[in-house]
Parts: sequence; C-alpha cells; structure tokens
Amino acid sequence: MLSHVALVSTLAIIAFLIAYLVIWNASQIVMSQVAAIYLWSHQRSNTRRARALVGQTVSRPLVSIVMPAYNEGVTIVESVLALLALNYGPLEIVVVNDGSTDDTLTRLKDTFHLLPAPRAFVQPLASAPVRGLYRSTRHPGLVVIDKQNGKCKADAANAGINTASGSLVAIIDADTILDRHALTRAITTLLEDPTTVAIGANVGIVNGCRVRDGRVEKISLPRNWWARFQIVEYMRSFFLFRLACASCNGVVIISGAFGLFRRDAVIAVGGYDTTAVGEDMDLTVRLQRHFRELGQRFRIAFDPNPLAWTQAPEDWRSLRSQRYRWRRGLLQVLWRNRHMIGNPRYGVIGMAVLPYAALFEGLAPLLELAGYVVLILGAVSGTLTPHVSLAAFAVSVLAGTGITFAAVVLSDLGTRRYMRGRELLLLIVVVFVENCGYRQLNSWWGCVGTYQTLTGKGGWGEMKRKAFEGA
Repeated sequence: MLSHVALVSTLAIIAFLIAYLVIWNASQIVMSQVAAIYLWSHQRSNTRRARALVGQTVSRPLVSIVMPAYNEGVTIVESVLALLALNYGPLEIVVVNDGSTDDTLTRLKDTFHLLPAPRAFVQPLASAPVRGLYRSTRHPGLVVIDKQNGKCKADAANAGINTASGSLVAIIDADTILDRHALTRAITTLLEDPTTVAIGANVGIVNGCRVRDGRVEKISLPRNWWARFQIVEYMRSFFLFRLACASCNGVVIISGAFGLFRRDAVIAVGGYDTTAVGEDMDLTVRLQRHFRELGQRFRIAFDPNPLAWTQAPEDWRSLRSQRYRWRRGLLQVLWRNRHMIGNPRYGVIGMAVLPYAALFEGLAPLLELAGYVVLILGAVSGTLTPHVSLAAFAVSVLAGTGITFAAVVLSDLGTRRYMRGRELLLLIVVVFVENCGYRQLNSWWGCVGTYQTLTGKGGWGEMKRKAFEGA
C-alpha cells in the first residue's frame, strides 16, 4: 500500500513539474520571438545616421553620470577615463567616494588633480553626511564627492543625484566601462519618445577583453570558466526577458551597471531606497508604479546594444555572495509590490510581468531542486526506473540548453561580439556545459538566498576586484 501511495505521489509531482517545465519553455519560445522582432525594429531605427543627428542637436540635455565607489582603487582610474572618452556633451561626471578604506580617493586626487571646491546644492534625497567636494583642474566636468559610508550603494547614488546638475542622470557601477557611444545611443532613444523617463541597456562582461585608456579595445572570451558561464547567463537574461518586457513597456529592472534616468522622476519617487537589497529593480518597479498610478503617459526603454561593460566575479565565493544578494533582492521587490501582482490597474506589469517573475523567477530554483530530489529518491526507492529518471533529467537539460542557445544567437546577431569562429564555437560549448552543473549550483544558491530572506539575513558580501586586462 505504501509503495502504491509513494508511486502515485511521485508521479503526481513529476506530472506537475513537467507541466511547469512545458509552460516555462513555451513562455521562453514566445519571448525569443518577441525579442527578435523588437531587436529587428530597434536596429532599423537606431542607425548610425540617427545617432549622428544627436551630435547636431543644438540644445542637447546635460547628462550627469553618477558613479558610487567603495574600495574601487584597482579599477577607478580606468572607469573614469572611459567616461572622459565619451563622445557626448554637455557632460558632468560625479564620482561618489563612499567612505572607502583603500586608496580610491588618493588615486582620484593624484590622477585627475583634484582640489577642494565648496558648493551649495539642494539635497532632496537623504544620504550619509558629505565630508568634502572636489573638482578636477584638468577636467572641469569631473566632480568627486567624499562622504561617510552609507552602508549601501543606494545611499551613495542618492548623494550623487543630489549633487548632479543635469536634467538626466546616468547611474553606473565603479567597475563598469561605458561604451564610447553609450550616451549618444541612449539620448537617441530619448529623442524618439520624449515621454521616456528611464533607459536601460544591455551589459557585457569585460573579463577577458583588452582595455586601454578607458576603452574596450578588443572583445574576447575570458579564460575563467566562472566568467564564461556568466556571459551566457547575461545573454539569456538581457535578450529574452528584458527585450520581451521592453516591447510592451514592461521593463522592471534597469541594471545597476548602467541606467539613464530623468532626474526629476527619480526624485519624485524618493530616489534609491537604502533598505532595498536589489536597489536597481526596486527603483524601476517604483517608477512603473508611480506613473501608472498617476495615469500619465510614460516609457521605460531598453537598448539591446552593450552600452556598458562590467566585471563578473571570477571566484565562486564572490559569485555565491552576489547570487544570494540578487535572490534576496528579487524576493523583497516581489513582496513589497505584491498588491500589484494580478492587479489590472498596473497594466502589463500587474497582469503579466510581475506574475511571470513571481512564478518563474521566484519559484524556479525551488521547483528545479525539488524535481532533482524527486527523481533521485524515485530511482533509489525503485518507484521510478533509472531510465525514466535519466530521461527526465535529460529533457530538463536539453530544454535549458535550447533556450540559452537561442539567446546566444540573438545576442550575436544583434551585437556581433563573438562572431569570430573559434570564440563562437567556444561559446556554444559553454552553453552546453553551463546546463550540466552550473545551472544546478545556481538553483541551490537561489534556495539558500530564499532561506536568508525568510530568516532576515542581510549583508552585501565580499566582492574581489581585479585590474582590467591591458589597463
């Protein structure tokens, strides 16, 4: 009797997991088609000629780039040089030294010849006290804020937004290198639709690339396998879910590596929330909620081109800490905005995007690991034959591989980053290997992150930095 009950229970669970897998794959196929159409449409409108017209615009908006930096002495100079090399103006660069304990501020002072420059400005957003403000004698548009550590990037970003003079603010990470044409591309999107309040973009991984004078000279795959896995992860994230969301004005996350915002819109929603774990997604969802509740016409856009290059963790401890934090951030945003899920007042966000995020992003790690446990227990107990267990596992791996491969193809067709034969072949190998171990490890980290959320554990976690290659 027990064996019969166990058999029925196991088969019921497997049937549920198969149904979940089928629905997930169907949604991914639909998203890949929508993403391909959006990519084609974007590439047709965002041409070199369209970007050239931005340079001929008489009154281009002043853009203030805000770069929070905490213990970023290894990469800070190259990151600032990349900003100074941008082909857009008028431009202001605001580096926020968030109480660094390394040589971040010293390197900035020595390299860019900073001098104290007292300045009065309105502070609509709360932040930790500012200790000093500096301006470069060589680059008048470069401003450095030295402040007490606010315990989070959100606090430093708010201090930078307070200081910013531009009507537009770009928020980037200190280990990020912007593409030389990043702002021109983003402004082109803004000029297409004046109701745009924020613009996100594709983020590439700089590991393995050669960087010189703040520019990515050569794009190559990294030698480190942790970084390689993250490349295909980023492609899957940016070229499926985010492009599909952008096609219906449903973007719910603008990556912290690069985001361009209307300053007044950010201030209207209270800036970055210093209690948010995933401050980038939290701000984006609050912008969506704010304008939808007001009933105003608005747009949050997304550029599929790699406008920013960021460092990916190359050691498993840093990567693990990052994934714990991302998981806690996702669950926190979903919980804080649970009243929006299934609420027609919020349009596509309430009826499609957030329900999808809750069902497939929120539950996926738990259900995936549960499926593996059921298959193993079923095989060990004899409830399932080894052939059935292996077949089910193979279907899961092949489905994930197929979706990732579609994302890689879309990414390369859209950006042509790894189109050289050998590297493209290696990238395809990474796609297959990623689904046989790394994906399962990520699911485990997602489960641990869920436990941390439920038990109230926080913390940013240690992230190891390294110098850019060729810098």
